[in-house]
Amino acid sequence: MHDQSRELDCRGLKCPMPIVKIAQEAKSLSPGELMRVVASDPAFKADIHAWVKVTGNELVSFDAGATGQVAVVRKK
Repeated sequence: MHDQSRELDCRGLKCPMPIVKIAQEAKSLSPGELMRVVASDPAFKADIHAWVKVTGNELVSFDAGATGQVAVVRKK
């Protein structure tokens, strides 16, 4: 497992921009690399679940808190 992790701040972006940015960033990740994404869009939870299902990447964790929604994705 890689211990490298990328950070992506998508707060303030509305659907579909968080997923567009995630897809762009994912292209530069190596298999096993993690990407931590923070987003504020209410649709982000549904969008990230759909994106990992379509792309085959792994949603390691998802948390919704006071600072926004945080998803950690592992590149497959």
